[in-house]
Amino acid sequence: MLKRSFWLFLGGCVILAASGAVAQTTSSFPGGWVEKNGSGIRARYSAAHIQSFVPSQRGTFTFPAPYNTRGVRITDATDCGGADCVNYVGYSYWRNTNAHQNSSEMLIFLGLATNRGGAGPTLFKLNKTTDAITKVGPLFPAGSKFQHYTGEGWYFSASRPNTLYLYDGPKMLRYDVVNKVFETVFDATAQFGADRRIWQMHSSNDDLVHTATLRVASSGEMLGCLVYLESTRQFRWYPKIGVFDECNLDKSGRWAISLEDIGVPNDLAMRIFDNQSGKETRITGPAGTLGHLDTGYGYAIGADNHNSLPNASILWSFNPAIIQGPVLQYNVNWNVAAVNHISHPNSRPNVASAQQHACGSDASTNYAVQNEITCFRVDNSGDQLIVAPVMTDPNASGGCCDFYAKQPKGNLDITGRYFIWTTNLGGNRMDAFLVKVPSQLLVTGGDSTPPAAPVNLRFQ
Repeated sequence: MLKRSFWLFLGGCVILAASGAVAQTTSSFPGGWVEKNGSGIRARYSAAHIQSFVPSQRGTFTFPAPYNTRGVRITDATDCGGADCVNYVGYSYWRNTNAHQNSSEMLIFLGLATNRGGAGPTLFKLNKTTDAITKVGPLFPAGSKFQHYTGEGWYFSASRPNTLYLYDGPKMLRYDVVNKVFETVFDATAQFGADRRIWQMHSSNDDLVHTATLRVASSGEMLGCLVYLESTRQFRWYPKIGVFDECNLDKSGRWAISLEDIGVPNDLAMRIFDNQSGKETRITGPAGTLGHLDTGYGYAIGADNHNSLPNASILWSFNPAIIQGPVLQYNVNWNVAAVNHISHPNSRPNVASAQQHACGSDASTNYAVQNEITCFRVDNSGDQLIVAPVMTDPNASGGCCDFYAKQPKGNLDITGRYFIWTTNLGGNRMDAFLVKVPSQLLVTGGDSTPPAAPVNLRFQ
């Protein structure tokens, strides 16, 4: 018998999502377990215990019971000359791993700060068969200005295996990490004038629609959200109406979301734009509006900071109507760090929500409680997958330069089966790690999922 279900609109199709058991995939990753939201709390590992199972050099290891998942240490002290040079991964919605679905290897980029002993943005690769991790080398030649960038705000394409997106003042660039070739996607100067730069870029999974926050270059003031349709070389512009925070893009490219303080106390309003028509739908709270969020095809998942449930994450669906969906995940109490930085770059079009999952991570100053990488279905089943401990102590010195920088802010890969984050291991350095997510405990599909078909967006 099917449990209670709800309707969710994904990729333009109405799909009945029913919670229940899922079939095993042909390639399963070890460890992890599924429990109900708000079920358990585990004691945080000490730095000494972490050192007992994490290798000092890059390589593989197994998290101790009850996790039993497979981890990979990506960076070590040799990458920084013994210093603390590893920058945090950019953010939960910016992909540090490439579109590796049809390859035996996965590419990974990380920022290694040149002023703290590193070589700048650096490429690594993972052999998906053996789990061997290799440092390929700097992304840019010596003398490149990009050598000194942190890498925050950069991300791999969802469909082009060698393509990394990055910004350069008013320009959005593609960079081939293998052939070391740049391509300009757009230059905002022609449309918006001089003294402009872009930030907080996002791209649709078919690489045809892009958004960015437009700023005044000389002052840093944020002006609003631009959308660029690459097939017709057209811009659409959504100027701010309040205090602008950020804008995002759904994976289809049809929907843009900007978060702004428009005067409602304790609230960031959601301005949801249909990029096809330019129509805006405005949602104000504070209850029900999203804080940290990521998107799928025609929907968004994010933190509802005023929900009565502890650290709740909820769903908003955009098509065919903009409606608030169910609570997807919450914690046992307010003392446990939220699954606050949600990552969902593995979203698939026209797939039932019970076969979609997102993951998240965070770190808290409550040293007694274990902070964990947790995944959950995009439905109302209340099931959450416990993957691995974050292993971060915000009170330890490792990780430049403040509490925000020490938060993991990890992100999933395109298949939803690998999660990358940074942690200080309770010590004096920040390092990058990967864990193999046993997503087969929640959903089917993953590695063999084909790239999304273009949505053929047209500005009206």
